Amino acid sequence: MKVLVTGHQGYLGTVMVPLLNAAGHDVVGLDNGYFADCVLGIAPTEPPCLAVDLRDVTVDQLRGFDAVVHLAALSNDPLGALAPDITYDVNHHASVRLAVLAKEAGVRRFLYASTCSVYGAAGTDLVSEDAELHPITPYAISKVRVEADVAALADADFVPVFLRNATAFGFSPRLRADIVLNNLVGHAVLTGVVRVMSDGTPWRPLVHAQDIARAFETCLTAPAEIVSCRAYNVGAEDNNVTVAEIAQTVVDTVPGSTLLITGETGSDPRSYRVDFSRARAELDFEATWSVADGAAELYEAYLANGLNSNDFDESFTRLKRLEWLTAQGILDETMRRVSAIA
Repeated sequence: MKVLVTGHQGYLGTVMVPLLNAAGHDVVGLDNGYFADCVLGIAPTEPPCLAVDLRDVTVDQLRGFDAVVHLAALSNDPLGALAPDITYDVNHHASVRLAVLAKEAGVRRFLYASTCSVYGAAGTDLVSEDAELHPITPYAISKVRVEADVAALADADFVPVFLRNATAFGFSPRLRADIVLNNLVGHAVLTGVVRVMSDGTPWRPLVHAQDIARAFETCLTAPAEIVSCRAYNVGAEDNNVTVAEIAQTVVDTVPGSTLLITGETGSDPRSYRVDFSRARAELDFEATWSVADGAAELYEAYLANGLNSNDFDESFTRLKRLEWLTAQGILDETMRRVSAIA
């Protein structure tokens, strides 16, 4: 299958591409390169690439593909709060436009990277894909809107699938330091302190980047009559954990580290526990990485690749990276690239 992966130079895309290649797919990437050089360790092998802003994709660029795996987004709640109009422009409008053009180009399957954060303040009961959605942030709201708008495009020749990923964790050569487990392990390695600024009580479902990639590969080849217009939570019930529990796992993993829960930001309203049984029942898919396994992997990778504070705080933190690109005149005020990275 010939597959276009948008955002292939991001955290998840860098894990996704080699897995899809190994499964026998012919993969092409599409990326504007915001994070292409934000690499920890050995740089990944690049697939053929369309270097284009998601907002500028043309129908001709999409012809000849059997499927689109759509990962590209401004994937950060703080960024969404800072620049909601740009978040909606990229994450909602450009994503729906991509789906419309993909359908026009004859693409038959469209896999969309949604998020479990669409459940928002859902409390302690397990929520399934049929639960009422309570998105809180512009990022999550944009995901809900895309699901609704792209579902309306479905027909016998265009099969959209919505993968609601839990909060990702795990090592990727294009690291993200602003997701909870990756962040806490990094701070433990660099400072010896696992610092939690909330009260530690919010629930989070977690899932390894490799499990996300496997879920997408599963949905690429699953029967259309099963997956068309279906949403799937991607993760595992055992990885429904509180922030305090995540932090304690990090302390148990990183020798000599200590736990500090400051509570200075209070209780985060984003709290939800997720049911992942639909993917098991309909796709025979199950996430396999535990939070403890991911913490151990990250600890070893950080040490082996010489993680330093500057890269951790700047290059691998989405908001800081985009602020730097803008300050350097590489991006304009709408986050469009206007010059090359020196």
